[in-house]
Amino acid sequence: MKFFIFVQARLSSGRMPNKVMKNVGKYTVINLVLKRLMRIKSVKKENIIILTTTNNADDILVNHIKDIGFRFFRGSEDDVLDRYYKAALRYNAKNILRITADCPLIEAKVLNNLIKLHFKSKADLTSNVIPPTFPDGFDGEIFTFNALQDAWKNSSSKNEREHVTLYIKSNPDNKISKLVSQNDFSQLRLTLDEQSDLKLIRLIYKKFSPNIFFSYQDIINFYKKNKNIFAINSHIKRDEGMILNLSQKLWKRALEVIPGGNMFFSKRPDIYSKNNWPIYFEKAKGYKIWGLDGKIYKDLSYMGVGTNVLGYGNAAVDRAVLNTIKNGNMSTLNAPQDIYLAEKLIELNPWAEMVKFARTGGEANAVAVRIARASTDKKKIAVCGYHGWHDWYLSSYINKKNNNFFNNKLGIEGVPNNLKNTIFTFEYNDFDAFKKLLDNNSDIGIVKMEVERNLAPKNNFLKKIRDYTKKKNIILIFDECTSGFRETKSGLHLNYKVTPDMVIYGKALGNGYAINAIVGTSDIMESANKSFISSTFWSERIGTTAALATLSEMSRIKSWDIIKKLGLSVKKNLEKISKESNLDFLVYGLDSMPSFKLKGDLHKVFKTYVTEEMIKINFLAIDSIYLSIPHNNKILLDDYFEQLRKICINFKLKSESRQYKDFVKSLNVANTTFSRLN
Repeated sequence: MKFFIFVQARLSSGRMPNKVMKNVGKYTVINLVLKRLMRIKSVKKENIIILTTTNNADDILVNHIKDIGFRFFRGSEDDVLDRYYKAALRYNAKNILRITADCPLIEAKVLNNLIKLHFKSKADLTSNVIPPTFPDGFDGEIFTFNALQDAWKNSSSKNEREHVTLYIKSNPDNKISKLVSQNDFSQLRLTLDEQSDLKLIRLIYKKFSPNIFFSYQDIINFYKKNKNIFAINSHIKRDEGMILNLSQKLWKRALEVIPGGNMFFSKRPDIYSKNNWPIYFEKAKGYKIWGLDGKIYKDLSYMGVGTNVLGYGNAAVDRAVLNTIKNGNMSTLNAPQDIYLAEKLIELNPWAEMVKFARTGGEANAVAVRIARASTDKKKIAVCGYHGWHDWYLSSYINKKNNNFFNNKLGIEGVPNNLKNTIFTFEYNDFDAFKKLLDNNSDIGIVKMEVERNLAPKNNFLKKIRDYTKKKNIILIFDECTSGFRETKSGLHLNYKVTPDMVIYGKALGNGYAINAIVGTSDIMESANKSFISSTFWSERIGTTAALATLSEMSRIKSWDIIKKLGLSVKKNLEKISKESNLDFLVYGLDSMPSFKLKGDLHKVFKTYVTEEMIKINFLAIDSIYLSIPHNNKILLDDYFEQLRKICINFKLKSESRQYKDFVKSLNVANTTFSRLN
């Protein structure tokens, strides 16, 4: 009958690269698969063919297959259907049993029954997963060459070309036979896609070691007595890989090896849309981002979380950085760019005299606090706003009832409890409460605050803060990591004619390259010499080079004037859409970073709906826009506002419909009300 077993295998899996080469005991996964397949009655070794790809990365797999004495065929990586068809032609295969190489517990007895049913029923396709009743990892499908050839000729979608039997199953002319287990154990996951799968598979093999030919029933008996062990990977949905795109697969991998999945909370996908946010990027230029899904997105959201005022990949900045790289970024000696940038920042802040550099906002805030504490006998701090992840700042949340950072279930475990009552918080624009706080705590020696974020100062709030801190001989630090260079040529505090003792700049300073600066008066900054403050990579020069080029380009085009004017226009359009859609928006924030919020308790649903609908038309859009120079594009903004207007009108209709609850259930609602944490 020209019966062959084709074992589908590659090393470039999106969810778990090299998985078939992972070791389970003394064997590789694919070796175990092949050894267990050899237990099928009347199967000859030469009729088992491993179907891999022409990708050079699979050379390792091919060499391994040669070493263990099996035959292989190499074909298209993406068009798996074509790989099967051409392999069938090569070997003149009339009936093909399809097995995937990530199933090292595959059962010969189950496959024997599948083969018998296929030839007895004379089916075009025989499967044991329609519906699934065997554990995931025991899947087998047999199809005829004629059915394969028909699918190869007529399948057109990417999904059908990637998943070999999809077209065969959907063709009503094909006869389908189904093998069903007497007992349904489809909830068991015994395949390999993630680290938790590998852990379970290794535990099962260890249980039966040295026997590698234990049966399906042996596994079931082990499961019945040890259900807690089999719960290791029970959170993974069956055939999840068919519905996940590459970014989503990578995110699942990330969660296995990186706490929280990434390095920056603001880039976690579940704060935008649980399943639809693109997550990873290939390229960024101007206001566009190339996703791993092949789509090009227009970024009308955070623009690198405020880091790219000049747009992604600004030519002038990148050119300066590339020239620096050619001459070497790091050496035993110091970089002169440190001096040039320090002098430039002092020029932009005439009240200041000295500068220290760091690479991240959290570092810069910690450095500023250390210097300030070194220059005063009063070590306690009053803070307003967001200032990073370090212990000194998060200790202010020890006093909070829910002990959660920003009420977003972000824990502060690891922050020593003995820091309690070293940091005190005050509300923006409430000067009376601020004054009372300082009067009641004579050991507060530092006040640290954002100049402005969501609210503009009222009743000379900033001036009153400055005057009272001077009266009390308290150091005033302005955190302008977010606001710096967005609405003035340096700090936003210049607009209000209020000068601090220290100011922190970050985000926009390097247009996407890592550089932060602490700028201050010499009497305070020189206190840095009293305390050890040092880090190897603060001395690299890509950051300082990028900052010098960024400041030069900003000055040349007066970027702050452009994006502030643009922001005023954006706010007017948002207010117009609010009226047209009959949705009550609160439009707020700096003009260069406008935000809008649906009043009432529907904003979380509204934000997710806007995000998901915008993704469908290749916009990255949330409830804030960090404006940049490339956004100064009438066609882009007209399109954005027109789409947003339609989405808001539709949301209004859905929110008032009888099916509103069903509508909410259909959304992948973001699991946090995160806004402007950055």
